[in-house]
Amino acid sequence: MAPVVVHAPDGEGGRRVVARGRILGTAHNVMDVLDMLETVGLERSHVRLDDPQLIEWRGGGAYEWAPGSG
Repeated sequence: MAPVVVHAPDGEGGRRVVARGRILGTAHNVMDVLDMLETVGLERSHVRLDDPQLIEWRGGGAYEWAPGSG
């Protein structure tokens, strides 16, 4: 399992972000995800959004944020 999980969009288009079991918050776009990952020590310049060893995208990929689409 990847250390970061971005859950399916909720009814408002937010996606819960969890890193190593710790809930970081709800992201509403990719930039929010990158900001949250910086808080746990991952530099955005080193984060590949398409790296399945780092991020598991549930209910859609990095660019799917429509409410309830997951």
